[in-house]
Amino acid sequence: MSPRIVPGAVGGDGDDSDDKEKEEEAERERQEAIREAEERRKEKHRKMEEEREKMRQEIRDKYKIPKKEEMVEQQQQEPDNPLMRKKKTPEELAAEAELEDQDEFTKLKNTIETQVNELKSQIESKCVMQ
Repeated sequence: MSPRIVPGAVGGDGDDSDDKEKEEEAERERQEAIREAEERRKEKHRKMEEEREKMRQEIRDKYKIPKKEEMVEQQQQEPDNPLMRKKKTPEELAAEAELEDQDEFTKLKNTIETQVNELKSQIESKCVMQ
C-alpha cells in the first residue's frame, strides 16, 4: 500500500518551499489588488470633488463670492501615503507630552479649585456671624 498525501498533514514530503512560494505570490497579488482598489477609490473621489468644485465655482460666480485659498494649502500638506509621513523628532514628541501633562495639570487644578470654593461656600453658610 502506498502512502496517501493528505493536505495539511504532519510529516509532509518537502513541499513546504512550494507552499511558501504560492503563499507569497498570493500575498503579493492580494496587496496589488488592495493597492489598485485604493487607487480606483481615490480617483473616484477626486472626480467627485472636481464636480463639486465646479458647482461651487458656479455658485461663487453667480453670487460674486471670492474663492478661499485655504483648502488648496491643506490638500498640499497631506501626504499621499500615511506611512510615508514625516516622523516626529524626540523633541517634538517631548513637547507634545509636556502639553498633554500641562492639560492634565490644568484640569486637576481647576477641579481642586471648584471643590475648595464649594467647601468654602458650605462653611460660610453654616457659620453665621453675629
